[in-house]
Amino acid sequence: MNRLLLDTVERTLGTYAVTFLGLLLADGFDLTSVGAVKAAAIASVPAALSVVKAAVGTLIGDKTTVGWIAKNNLR
Repeated sequence: MNRLLLDTVERTLGTYAVTFLGLLLADGFDLTSVGAVKAAAIASVPAALSVVKAAVGTLIGDKTTVGWIAKNNLR
């Protein structure tokens, strides 16, 4: 498997897990509340997607950053 793909999957899952646990801790870590667990699971998705966006950014735009716009286009 491509190294970039493996790195992206690892970072995405890690970011999702950390965000999910952080939201549960902020809510009081009540695992008996299905609503709290569901809300934390849904709220963690954007954090994980930002990692995927950054990985795609390494393939397009400026190759030295994860941004999608080349640096020379900003002037």
